[in-house]
Amino acid sequence: MTTPDHADVYFTAEFIDGPLANTSERRVLVRGNHDERLSMVALVDGMESIFRYVASGTKEVAGGLHVQYSFDQPDSDTFVSEDEND
Repeated sequence: MTTPDHADVYFTAEFIDGPLANTSERRVLVRGNHDERLSMVALVDGMESIFRYVASGTKEVAGGLHVQYSFDQPDSDTFVSEDEND
């Protein structure tokens, strides 16, 4: 039995827009495939929110898989805070 190379089990998720724009994280491939949809939890103005992202493209960078994810706003929590003083 051979041990898989790290490039074979990981990919980089790149968030191209929405509240997580211009960020990325390393994730594990499941049965050799990347996730088509991601649910991410993040704090915005002190409130925990769930943001949904959909795979929109892939590319190879330095021998590793990079998957671009686009923000799915209708399926996500609102992330624009409302100022009580307005």
